[in-house]
This record gives sequence, C-alpha cells and structure tokens, in this order.
Amino acid sequence: MANPRETVLSALVAMRRNGAWSDGVLKDLIKRDGLDSRDAALATRICGGVLQNLLLCDFYISSFCSLKIDKLQPFVRDILRIGVYQIVFMDRIPNNAAVNEAVNSVKKHANPRAAGMVNGVLRSLCRSLDNLPEPEQEEYLSVKYSHPRWLCDELANSVGNEELEPLLAANNVSPMTVAQINTTKFSADEAKELLSADGVEFQPHRWMKDCLLLKDTGSIESLTAFQTGAITIQDAAAKLAVAVSGVKPGDTVIDGCAAPGGKTFAAAIQMRDKGRVLSFDIHQHKINLISAGAERLGLECIEAKTGNGKQPDETLYGIADVVLADVPCSGFGVIRKKPEIRYKKQQDAENMPDIQLDILSGLSKCVKPGGVLLYSTCTVLKQENEQVVEAFLKAHTEFAAEEFDTPAGNAKNGMLTLLPHLHDTDGFFICKLRKKV
Repeated sequence: MANPRETVLSALVAMRRNGAWSDGVLKDLIKRDGLDSRDAALATRICGGVLQNLLLCDFYISSFCSLKIDKLQPFVRDILRIGVYQIVFMDRIPNNAAVNEAVNSVKKHANPRAAGMVNGVLRSLCRSLDNLPEPEQEEYLSVKYSHPRWLCDELANSVGNEELEPLLAANNVSPMTVAQINTTKFSADEAKELLSADGVEFQPHRWMKDCLLLKDTGSIESLTAFQTGAITIQDAAAKLAVAVSGVKPGDTVIDGCAAPGGKTFAAAIQMRDKGRVLSFDIHQHKINLISAGAERLGLECIEAKTGNGKQPDETLYGIADVVLADVPCSGFGVIRKKPEIRYKKQQDAENMPDIQLDILSGLSKCVKPGGVLLYSTCTVLKQENEQVVEAFLKAHTEFAAEEFDTPAGNAKNGMLTLLPHLHDTDGFFICKLRKKV
C-alpha cells in the first residue's frame, strides 16, 4: 500500500530540485502512487501544511538539533519537516507514528546514520509540546507565519502594520474553491443541482453574485457541472475586475495577458456571449487551453491567439471598448493557493514593475477613445500596483483613473486593493483607467 508521507516527500524533493509547483506535482504523484481519496487528502494536507509553516518547522528543528539546519542532508531536512508538521499541527496522527515514519524514511532515502539524530530531534519536540520555544521578537511574525522577513516588511509597507498579522494568518489558511456560474448556458439553480448531484457542498459568495464557494470537490475536472460547462473556476476578485471594467454585450474586448483564461471567460459571460473577446498570450500551449475552456463553456465570442502585450499587432490599435491588462506579477496575493510562492527571491519581485509598465503601455494603444483600460494584479505590493499606475499616468496623459463602486468597497481614486482576511478573495489589485475622448 502506498504511503502518503512518501508521496509528500517526493513532492518536496521535486519542488526543491526542479522548481515544481506543489499543486501540480502533488496531483501527479498522488496518481502515480495510486492513493485513495483518504490518503490523497492526507498527503495534500501535509504537503500544504509543511509549505505554509516551513520557517516555523525549521525553527523547531533548529531548536532541538545540534547541527545547523543548512548542514543537514536535504532529504533529512525534508523528512524532519514532514515529521515536525504532523507532531505540532495534526491531532489525529499519534506522535510515535510520526516519529517512526520519519526514522524509517531516513533509513530508506538518506544516510541511515542520520536516523538516530532524527529520532532524537522529533522525540525532544514531542516532550516539549506544552512549552515550545518561541522566535525572537524581531523575527516573530516572519517565523510564526513562515513569511521571509523581507516579504513581511514589504507587506507592512503596502497594507499597513495593523493589517499585516491578519494578512499573514489568512495566507496560511487554505481557501475554498470558487466557481463562477456560466449564466449564458445555465441558471444558478441548474448549476447548483449538478453540484448537489455530485455530492459537492457549496454556499454563495457573500458579496459576488453568481459565485459559489465549493467544498469537498475532489477532482474538479470530474464534476458534471464542470464537464458540461455550468461552472468555471475563478476567484471572486478576478470576476470583480471584469465587472468593474463594464464590459457589455456587443463590445470588442482584448484580454492581453489571458492565460489561463478566467477573465476571458468572465468577460464573455458578462457580455452574454455577444460581441468579440480577443484573448492573447505569448505561449501557444496556453492559447490551446483557453480555446478548450471556451469550447467546454460553449462560448463562441472568444478568439484566442498568440500575442505579446508589450508589442500588440498594429491592427489592434484603437479597436477595443475594453482592454484587460491582468499582468504578470509577484503573485503574493495568492499565497493561500500557492504557499511556496512566498519563498521566491526578493530580486524576482523587484523586476516586475518594469515588465508590468511595459505591458500596460503596450496594451493601452489598443483602447479606443472613451474606452477602458483595466489594470489588475494578484499581488498587494504597492510597487507593482499604485506605483505602476502612477508611472503610467505620468507618461500617458490621454488616460485618467476613474472612480468605481463595488460590493467590496468604493475606489474614489480608481484603485482598489482586496485582502484575503477582509474580502474573502485573493489578494488583488484593480485599477480602472478611461481613455479621454
């Protein structure tokens, strides 16, 4: 019988060696190892939990290990992290079982002589559960919520000190899946009936119409509601961005950074599949996915093609009523869904604003006079959001920010930031720009 902890170890190794994303690699490994639904759920929780609490797990390891953590064999370090997470955070797994599994795993995958050290570290941790060590004050939030110190500082600068800890805590809570109802083909009641027939629990999003929060879905792709095109998976924040843009039936819309297609689909649904949605991405395989999604949803107004937002084809200049510029970003608004994204290098995030400004400037050429340029990101960092908009408006005086109102809040200056702990969405930024006539 396959061991879900072995599956988690394989996932952590793949991520460490190949930079694989946890959700994709874990899904493949669960299939490879033939885990049943119960073991798959256990593997998913342990893998996600280790990633959500990586710095805290390492802190506990360092507290009970005589060796510095960066001196440990990588396999041993991964195995210890899995053991620590189970012992500290999971009630249903006996501590002895977690320790024994870790020791056996070291003997199988690493230097067998390290088994005694692993046994000692984890048993010392077990004896100290009622009085665990705590990080130093200057590192407390960073270690407690496992966000690198530099990222904590950047988030504090962007959202304020009062919102920092609630945001960090929210980033460590796995969200429910959000589905948008394809109202061009199905009523809300019909979509709900399909979900109920597959045993999926759901509830309405508290402020976004035609969005459902799904629980216990299993494989989304296997649901009848998904296969028939009754639903598409998309966070409420992304749907809100399309709503703010004001797209309507008959419009010509350009989605300039379209993959994986969520906003393209939301725009087509909001347009009642009447008009034209030109959906672009630089990678052909992503365009194929968008085309397949449009076919599944029965949306005929979508044209998906390869294209570069920085340098759109001149035939697109001035043709669009709405241009959606959901640009590449650091992704620090989706840490709940991709917990490992918090560990990316600081310089990777620092390079984003120049790229974002180039794309926004390129796509702005496609907006007709009086049209809308909708800028959005799935991050909350000001240097990728407000500061990019300010730089754009300074160079493009033909555009002006436009106030908008939403169920999630009013944007008097044309800009709105959504936070997971306040809005039940991804961390997300929306800015509405209008081209002067």
